[in-house]
Amino acid sequence: MAEGGKKKLVFSYNAPVTLTFALVSLIVLILARITAGQSTHLLFSVYRSKISFFAVLRLFGHVLGHSNFEHYAGNMMLFLLLGPILENRYGSSTFLEAIGITAVVSGLVTVIFFPSVILLGASGVVFMMIVLVSAVDLKKGEIPITMILIIVIYLGSEIWNMITVKDNISQLTHIVGGICGAGIGGLLSGAGGKKG
Repeated sequence: MAEGGKKKLVFSYNAPVTLTFALVSLIVLILARITAGQSTHLLFSVYRSKISFFAVLRLFGHVLGHSNFEHYAGNMMLFLLLGPILENRYGSSTFLEAIGITAVVSGLVTVIFFPSVILLGASGVVFMMIVLVSAVDLKKGEIPITMILIIVIYLGSEIWNMITVKDNISQLTHIVGGICGAGIGGLLSGAGGKKG
């Protein structure tokens, strides 16, 4: 106890995967500025190329790359909001596995079906987290109505945007992330909750 009976205030690294992901993504963004985008192209974006060590690394690393600070900040606001909830519920290693699965699946979808597209950013992971956090209370034999509404509203809006809006946001990646979140949520609820 500190003087006067007051507790000493300390900072807590409360969600290690969430905080480390956000920090590494920021370092990747700074590195991109220093290298004029070369580091991001080589390691932190995914696109069709010959199979190599770097191509495999990009399947995981593309979720750490962002095109600019606005892109980074937009993803990290939700990432930092939802990440601690998921880490607390499922454990850090399971949450990291969910990020890895979503990164690889969205990367493979891009490489296989969109040979001329370069994908980077954590939005697919963020959308996986949105759906997964709605599945936190998923129990055997029960499906929360909130989860159904999130999936219907979210997938509906992304499909609508995919058809009507032409921009640089990969709606398909958001949909893939949402599907990953639903699948992972179902698997985790069947496995019985929190893991290490």
